[in-house]
Amino acid sequence: MTTETPETTPARAGRRLPVTDVSLVVLIGSTGSGKSSFARKHFKPTEVVSSDFCRGLVADDENDQSASADAFDVLHYIVGKRLAAGRLTVVDATNVQQEARRQLVALAREHHVLPIAIVLDVPAEVCAERNRARPDRQLPAHVIPRHQRELRRSLRGLEREGFRKVHVLRGVEEVERAEIVPEKRYNDLRHLTGPFDVVGDIHGCRSELETLLERLGYALTRDERGRAVDAAHPEGRTAVFVGDLVDRGPDTPGVLRLVMGMVEAGHALCVPGNHENKLGRWMGGRKVTVSHGLQESIDQLSAESDEFRARVREFMRGLVSHYLLDGGALVVCHAGLPEKYHGRASGRVRSHALYGDTTGETDEYGLPVRYPWAEEYRGRALVVYGHTPVPVASFLNNTICLDTGCAFGGSLTALRYPEREIVAVPAEQEWYEPVRPMHTDAPGGREGRPLDLADVAGRRVVETARLGNVAVREENAAAALEVMSRFALDPRLLTYLPPTMAPSPTSRREGLLEHPEEAFFAYRHDGVRQVVCEEKHMGSRAVVLVARDDAALEKRFGLPGPGAIWTRTGRAFLSDERLTGAILDRLRAAAEDAGLFDELDTGWLLLDAELLPWSLKAVELLRRQYAAVGAAAGAALPAALDALARAADRGLDVAELADRQQERAADALAFTEAYRRYCWPTEGLDGIRLAPFQLLAAEGANLALRPHTEHLALIDRLVEADRTAAGPAAAQPVLHRTGRLLVDTGDDSSVAAATAWWEELTGAGGEGMVVKPVDPLHRDGSGRLVQPGLKVRGREYLRIIYGPDYTRHLDRLRQRSLGHKRSLALREYALGLESLDRLAAGEPLWRVHEAVFAVLALESEPVDPRL
Repeated sequence: MTTETPETTPARAGRRLPVTDVSLVVLIGSTGSGKSSFARKHFKPTEVVSSDFCRGLVADDENDQSASADAFDVLHYIVGKRLAAGRLTVVDATNVQQEARRQLVALAREHHVLPIAIVLDVPAEVCAERNRARPDRQLPAHVIPRHQRELRRSLRGLEREGFRKVHVLRGVEEVERAEIVPEKRYNDLRHLTGPFDVVGDIHGCRSELETLLERLGYALTRDERGRAVDAAHPEGRTAVFVGDLVDRGPDTPGVLRLVMGMVEAGHALCVPGNHENKLGRWMGGRKVTVSHGLQESIDQLSAESDEFRARVREFMRGLVSHYLLDGGALVVCHAGLPEKYHGRASGRVRSHALYGDTTGETDEYGLPVRYPWAEEYRGRALVVYGHTPVPVASFLNNTICLDTGCAFGGSLTALRYPEREIVAVPAEQEWYEPVRPMHTDAPGGREGRPLDLADVAGRRVVETARLGNVAVREENAAAALEVMSRFALDPRLLTYLPPTMAPSPTSRREGLLEHPEEAFFAYRHDGVRQVVCEEKHMGSRAVVLVARDDAALEKRFGLPGPGAIWTRTGRAFLSDERLTGAILDRLRAAAEDAGLFDELDTGWLLLDAELLPWSLKAVELLRRQYAAVGAAAGAALPAALDALARAADRGLDVAELADRQQERAADALAFTEAYRRYCWPTEGLDGIRLAPFQLLAAEGANLALRPHTEHLALIDRLVEADRTAAGPAAAQPVLHRTGRLLVDTGDDSSVAAATAWWEELTGAGGEGMVVKPVDPLHRDGSGRLVQPGLKVRGREYLRIIYGPDYTRHLDRLRQRSLGHKRSLALREYALGLESLDRLAAGEPLWRVHEAVFAVLALESEPVDPRL
């Protein structure tokens, strides 16, 4: 008996009444039959929706029958919301009228859950006595007899009305002794966590199946005639078959014998395909159209024994439309399943799982056009399916089709889960000529619809592995959408945006706003002993995606080319594509010479870096803002000093004013010298420096989770390879080393050495340094993630940020609030790691971009930009 077959279970005294965990339970009985007491005894208060309660909600009187229509509107609304959320729901009302039940059954069907009827058939005199005992409810004498008549009529047709289970409790004693037994849905195997090997459509290709299982590591068991009857994996992996075991190929009985043996031995699971459904109906004596390879199965099975054919019939009758596995993270079905159907049970769910959905059109071959549900899929569960042949299995919006047309001469494909590794073996020959050629690509292309407005618009909550849920305000999402849609790179490449970074706590030292000792103390307070101090370069933040070759980039990201370089807001860093290509070529050559592509087993690398000089990107900002300030000061202050000098010569007391103007002139000169250190001329690659400081990701790996010391060691190899390639007589190296110092925050001498290094860097005009925990995911004693980095900027660099005369306003500037900036830095950091996690796991672009977009949106939060 399958989950879709109605069941009637007349319950005897003391009988256990099975109730499916996600279902709509409709209590049926006349007033006074004890439905409310039964509901309180057997179900949680939150699971019960009472018509009396709803009547009280709308009329302040549970007995006001004139409010019944509104009360049932409320009841149906609540029931619908609970069923949509997948909650067991119990309706406590008389429900003796067919029309009342019809609306409830319709709700169950709408939400694809099983409607279950529990009938309390209690004698009329008992019901009347109970009602007389309730002073708040005095019903007319005709009500209970009418209910009893309607109940008698109802008992004959509850199954025909659509109830999948009907439990009838007759008499008071049977009602009191009844026991509700919760039962799981047949498709709910969430307790099975794998690992799994999901196998695509086999279609009678027994030899290819055996080859694939052996490649996956399974050991075959054969009977005395040498036929494969079971296969087990030494590591306890479970095979899962997506259906369409039969038809078209040369040995349908052999495939069935092996798969049935594995299922019976507990080594495999199997869901039905549309071909099993049709073959099963034929074997059951029903009239079907013999087409699409069914004749091959009929002929092959005719040579088997009656016992074997009976076993096949029983096996196919017991197949469940789809399975939820691994806590609901994996869904396996034959033709695919939208998220709203996961774990549900109805004819519509079974039909979609077996056949998919169509647009109602037919193609030039006379076959139905499949509705591309996978293009719109946004569910968290990975859906693995088959049914529609594709040349190569590829992920599409967290779904993957494993039907690679083995019977048509393609291949037989499996997915290793959770590794997300695809394993395929070629077909031995074309066993069956297809009606239409297989598509050249999966539905909708490699990534389906790359982005959808619904994925990013409005208030969003993004779930991250390191910081839980991160909320994005609607107004911030709107601002990010403007930038992303008008200025950003192709989203297929834009897989990461770097987070903002909080400054160190404010220093109280004379003449300084920031100093390393505050950063070291903060980390020591959070329990971080090992930190690395990295030199801050005089450039602009750049994310670099470099590919080993054009084909590697196209294979992973869907676009050919050497890679891309982008800014913190997702814009192309340089407008000159040739210059971008030249930088990427140097980085690619260095990575090749350093052996990083081979060592990391990847065709591409994603890096966090600084691109120097600052003027390379910010030349317009320099002209409009910084140079303008310097020029204005240079024009105005000498004239003011000259006027003051002449006034002093005439005997006026302007000494104090002259001193202030001299200070302003000195500040302006220091300001001009500070920003000019970040500007130098470039021509082609001459003058350009790329200073990588972190490897973010490679194929299948989130490298950002590695200690920072490992990153710097790998990057040193890149820099050395570029320097060696440049040679003493060639152009200067493009890659630039990041200076660093490893510090023990609990060692005063180590802290002092790092402080002296910072003073040396900033004294020479450098920007300062960034202090990072060596462990990128360090948590404090309370389990909270500590700041991933604190920037400690030098006195003269901060003059660029806060203005020429900022040192004369330090007392006011020390009141700056850092709390929001620190929160923002942590949230953006968690989102950045999340995007890299999803990229490494091969998740669809919209999932990666969800986290990337959120970083950009958070940048719109109102935070002092000078921090």
